Amino acid sequence: MSETSLTKDSPHRATGGETAATATRRPADAEGVDAGVGLTALLVAAARALETHRHDSLAQDVHAEHFVRAAPACADWPVRIGQVPEGDENPLWGRFARYFGLRTRVLDDFVLGSVHDGARQVVLLGAGLDTRAFRLDLPSDCVVFEIDRAGVLAFKQQVLTDLSAAPRAKRVPVPVDLRADWVTALTSAGFDPGAPSVWLAEGLLFYLPATAETYLVDTVDRLTTGGSALAFEAKLEKDLLAYRDSAIYTATREQIGIDLLDLFDLGPRPDSAGHLTARGWSTSVQTPFDFTRRHGRGPLPEPNDALEGNRWVFAHKPGP
Repeated sequence: MSETSLTKDSPHRATGGETAATATRRPADAEGVDAGVGLTALLVAAARALETHRHDSLAQDVHAEHFVRAAPACADWPVRIGQVPEGDENPLWGRFARYFGLRTRVLDDFVLGSVHDGARQVVLLGAGLDTRAFRLDLPSDCVVFEIDRAGVLAFKQQVLTDLSAAPRAKRVPVPVDLRADWVTALTSAGFDPGAPSVWLAEGLLFYLPATAETYLVDTVDRLTTGGSALAFEAKLEKDLLAYRDSAIYTATREQIGIDLLDLFDLGPRPDSAGHLTARGWSTSVQTPFDFTRRHGRGPLPEPNDALEGNRWVFAHKPGP
């Protein structure tokens, strides 16, 4: 996922009293993409590679499979659905990967719509292996700020350099952990709080303690002016462990050794969408299945569904 900048690896989980600004870095936190939450960035890259090669692709990312092949931890993961014996019947590489492909398309459309409406700054919180600066048809005066830990961004840059990849807009990596002073790092990198911006927290917030999520959302509100937008993913389940034996979580554990429920924060979640609404933002909360029906492909509900509580939130800050 794109959520590599703030990790919560057991048993070193952030406590409820910590915020993204005050929690300290811990040695057990993996700096790169070879363990912990960082490894999930490669999972999403593999999903984007699978989506890219589908005949009915929702999103194209020609760089994704190169990230997967460059990392020893996932060198044998599939990058085409034909490499999966069960094909789309495989819960991980079929249904779950298609979910990530759908999410990529929906957030691509959100960014492009916001840029069309005048935003010229894109901020990727926990950017991971996001390649929107390279993939999307962004205007030349648009700036994409990618916030993540130095190890993740270094791995990403090496792969892109080896590919001689060139961004379509100005790309500004911001190597900082979200638990450090990322606001100063972002503004020092050239972000202008007085100009409209569009922010993505893609697959990030449910890894954070509630206090850290609230701090992050409050900070985005503080750093944005009218005409700005924010999209993020939330999970509404009251008990995430109730889905521990779901097909998606089981397949992810057994096939690639990633226990998502061990990485998620299991505490109560804040109502970030309601918080933004109270601050004057207009918000829309939708399920992934809404977009499956809109696009004609993607996951649909099933029994014991780990995606049941997932919501995609789209927020806009009214202009003056």
